[in-house]
Amino acid sequence: MPKKKIRMKVNLPSKHPAKKMKQISQRDRKTRESLIGLADRVVQAAKQRKDPHIDVPSRTLSNVRYSPRKRIIEMGNNTNRRQLFNLSQAKAYMQTMLVASGCKKLVDDGKTTSIRGLFYMLKHTIEGTKEETFSTQDECDPIIEDTEVLLGNLREELHLYAQKRGDMVGPIVLNDSGDQIDCARMGSGGYGIPSIVEPEVVKFVRCDAKFVLHVEKAAVWQRFNEDKFWKKHKCLLTHGNGQPPRGVRRLLHRLHHELELPIYCLLDNDPWGYYIYSVIKQGSINLAYESQRMAIPEARYLGLRSIDLERCGLSESVKITLNENDRKRAKQIVRYPWFEKKRSWQREIKKMLENDFKLEVEALISKDISYVTEEYVPARLRNRDWLD
Repeated sequence: MPKKKIRMKVNLPSKHPAKKMKQISQRDRKTRESLIGLADRVVQAAKQRKDPHIDVPSRTLSNVRYSPRKRIIEMGNNTNRRQLFNLSQAKAYMQTMLVASGCKKLVDDGKTTSIRGLFYMLKHTIEGTKEETFSTQDECDPIIEDTEVLLGNLREELHLYAQKRGDMVGPIVLNDSGDQIDCARMGSGGYGIPSIVEPEVVKFVRCDAKFVLHVEKAAVWQRFNEDKFWKKHKCLLTHGNGQPPRGVRRLLHRLHHELELPIYCLLDNDPWGYYIYSVIKQGSINLAYESQRMAIPEARYLGLRSIDLERCGLSESVKITLNENDRKRAKQIVRYPWFEKKRSWQREIKKMLENDFKLEVEALISKDISYVTEEYVPARLRNRDWLD
């Protein structure tokens, strides 16, 4: 029986193209090559009749180390292998390739979506089964992070963004996706810091600021904005609504490294404020693979201190007693290698534990509604009274 000829359909460029092809940036081209390379390795394994597999760097505490030279948290070299023909690993393998495929489509189309949007893009019932590709968002999110670290690409480079959470105001002009934005003319709401702040999206046009003051909470940021602290002190004022999201951290990193602006952090005097400072300064243990592009080792802690109840003459009523969770967290933080050899931090955390209470920045309102903007922070800056 003669062999059947296989006809391959080739889409040749039209003489009269309906629309111009999208221009792809250098960054997108590099990301696309990483995604195609991942697929090519699977095809190559299949051609060689080998079990297709991927080695995903392990995102565990045991595979994280602190680099004293770089002063950031880094990932180690341990990996977890996922094999297609291993029953316990097949689903995670399939999900990883599915996420990579979805990201390639976004890059090719020149579009972005939220991590929630990608979840719905990829969620479906596998044909001939009752098995779902992803049951919940919680199942999808770790696979997205695995794909980031596997490819060595930021989530934003994969055209994914998280929920916007953070604002900025001050003397800087930006070009955001083609629109020029003067952050000194944004009113009471400020400029909403997007999740994707890479140079291809957010460009710095002009900046007259001398430093950045990053505050923990939106309510405190609002007080500084209303009092025009940024105008009086010629600075940029940012917040991350608690633990700053990746977009805020990445923007702070760019402001520091590209514009050489010092970063000061006004945070609560509690283990969670200390941890936020730790993440901004050294990077996150969970996202150690991104420290190089997010951590700011030169950031300084300008937040409330354990001596401030007496030093500022605050009312006893502003004290918040530490709970067991707080004490446990403080004892963990005091052993972090980047705090362990710093006497000032050892004294600070020890004093807080001895006090057995914590203080929020809002406690300064008990002195005066604008005490934090008109006296506390200006004095800390003037006296260079911060922790490093």
